[in-house]
Amino acid sequence: MITISAFADEIGPDLGVQMDTCQGLGVRCIDVRGIDGVNVSKMTLAQAREYRRRMDGRGFSVPCVGSPIGKIRLSDDFPTHLELLKHVIELAGIFGTKSIRVFSFYAAEGENILEHRGEVLGRMAAMVKTAQAADVVLYHENEKGIYGAKPAAVLDLFEQLGGEHFKGVFDPSNYVEEGIRPYDEGWTNGLDRVTAWFHVKDSRGGRQCVPAGEGDAQFREIFAELKRRNWSGVMTLEPHLSASGQFAGFTGPGLFGKAVDALRGLMQEAELEEEKRGKE
Repeated sequence: MITISAFADEIGPDLGVQMDTCQGLGVRCIDVRGIDGVNVSKMTLAQAREYRRRMDGRGFSVPCVGSPIGKIRLSDDFPTHLELLKHVIELAGIFGTKSIRVFSFYAAEGENILEHRGEVLGRMAAMVKTAQAADVVLYHENEKGIYGAKPAAVLDLFEQLGGEHFKGVFDPSNYVEEGIRPYDEGWTNGLDRVTAWFHVKDSRGGRQCVPAGEGDAQFREIFAELKRRNWSGVMTLEPHLSASGQFAGFTGPGLFGKAVDALRGLMQEAELEEEKRGKE
């Protein structure tokens, strides 16, 4: 069973518009990343409580918090960043989830992140320890330019740190941006063993984002495997159909509907069943 969720800030900044659009599309889950133009990591606890109240009133649930934790350079202040993770953990609790999206750091300007494996692993271990103490789960997303950008480094992270509090998000389009064929060179080379979540974004040549199935992200091959394995989990739409950036993207209400339809079409082809979540 597949649960469809959304980075609904791609629809627009206003929570009401986000929920109206998602509800009209039959999606009742939102991975909170930004509301009212404020990144989730910058929200106050009071803001989060108010957003949760409004979402509860409309029957929406939050599978995951789309934090930017780990999306800084190794030259940046890590102790302060670790405190920000603790704040995000509090926010996640308010939103009713134990799942938090994270990344694995950029190198300092002009340096190669792969040459700083020890420092990356040390920082990630501190983050996982913090998550374990709070009984939450960090979901690492592969992202262009970070340590865990390509399959070998992602597998390294999980060989060292994988467990109940550190799991993997598979973003096929981000692998395309790195020149990787997601299924042929990623999924079948071990990423299937560490993937617990999907972000649904497709692109051609790692440049132009397109609805899922229309680009190079090999969704059909991956979905066929998911069907064979009877895989269950969450797929979060992150289409970037109008614009993309380091910390967010934009799609708009109309194109977001096309993104939902494309995902459901692929699921129907693969005979993957959708599970409806959220409170009626």
